[in-house]
Amino acid sequence: MSSLKLYNSLTRNKEEFVPIDPEHVRIYACGPTVYSYAHIGNARMAVVFDLLARLLRQQFPQVTYASNITDVDDKIIAAAQETGEPIDSITRRFEDIYNADMAALGVELPDVQPRATETIPEMIALAEQLIERGHAYAADGHVLFDVPSFPKYGSLSGRSRDDQIAGARVEVATYKKDPADFVIWKPSTPDQPGWDSPWGRGRPGWHIECSAMAEKFLGLPFDIHGGGADLKFPHHENEIAQSCCAHGHEDDLSAFSKYWIHNGFLTAEGEKMSKSIGNVVLAHDLIERGIKGEVIRHMLLSGHYRQPLDWTEDGLAQSKRTLDRFYAILNDLKDVPLEAVEIPAGVLDALNDDLNTPKAYAELNALAKDAADKKTPQAKTTLLAGASLMGFLLEDPAAWLGYGGSSEDTAWIDALVVERTEAKKSKNFARADAIRDELLAKKIIVEDFPDGSRWRKA
Repeated sequence: MSSLKLYNSLTRNKEEFVPIDPEHVRIYACGPTVYSYAHIGNARMAVVFDLLARLLRQQFPQVTYASNITDVDDKIIAAAQETGEPIDSITRRFEDIYNADMAALGVELPDVQPRATETIPEMIALAEQLIERGHAYAADGHVLFDVPSFPKYGSLSGRSRDDQIAGARVEVATYKKDPADFVIWKPSTPDQPGWDSPWGRGRPGWHIECSAMAEKFLGLPFDIHGGGADLKFPHHENEIAQSCCAHGHEDDLSAFSKYWIHNGFLTAEGEKMSKSIGNVVLAHDLIERGIKGEVIRHMLLSGHYRQPLDWTEDGLAQSKRTLDRFYAILNDLKDVPLEAVEIPAGVLDALNDDLNTPKAYAELNALAKDAADKKTPQAKTTLLAGASLMGFLLEDPAAWLGYGGSSEDTAWIDALVVERTEAKKSKNFARADAIRDELLAKKIIVEDFPDGSRWRKA
């Protein structure tokens, strides 16, 4: 088996993954801000890092995967003010919805899923360390990071100072020493959530949350940090600045996280997803439409994770056809027993090459053809082993394909299928076609095989 190689955004190179502690790999990915439903771009991050965690667990004895819940944020406060619903009610409800939606996509819960509101003391302590080391200052109830105090700021994103200021959409405020300085702590009004601090009652800035949670639950340094490409600047840039400077590692950007992994942007039917355009695709809506989670997952992994992915209805339909074909092969092999096999080397080698899922898909296609041709326990089990590592073929094939049902529910369908068979025997093809169309209108597909006809739900 080949060794794992990952593209490190910090060094801009694909590198062999060498864990800090081979006995315990630690990874962190930025989770959702829970004030609304997750869009399909959020889901892509969750699926990509779920796959990475699955792969790491195949190769290392212990993996701790942490992904946070941001439950204090200005958008959450705005949602509470707009709806009148308590903040805690909003955040807990959408946290549950997010976890349920991701579970439907085969995403396993992280080993640690910390909430920002439960890590406030660690955030305050980190801010105090930064002030003590001369990298942050208090002003008008705020604490701000002094960006010019950290010459390596911008190294992750490669942005110039002008790009940094423009890209961060920095607030023009009289209490800032420099336009690029960013908020670590901010004051809260009486109607906003807040905690006591040395600078008055307030709440954390977004960036300090992940710095504090990653350090608390994984320790420093840890192996892998990541998220969507949109987080590279300013969020991840600011995390590096805070965490390295607080601990005196201004010259070693890997002292926070050794590897940085970013998945690419996602568009919808060729356009950037935007509320103003009205083309934002929500994972929850897809699930409510009855689209199977494995189909959504297959579509999200169909392109290389670092590349942009265009979410299309055609692509979704193609993913369903692919999985239908795999499940049909397994259904035909339902009487073939399983045996113990290792995960196929071709799938592992593809994923070890910087999560090359398109190549892994090609390997799965070859394994499916092999299983259909050979019909042996080994071929069947090898297909299942490769697919299950990627989060596929986990359902009962007959149920996936829509076969079966209680006799009371399906007696009328069985009767029509029998009538259609008799009509075909008597060469009454008009009646046979009419029955087929009648069933199809009710989302029942009749399939003809050498040993007879059978039906399934569309």
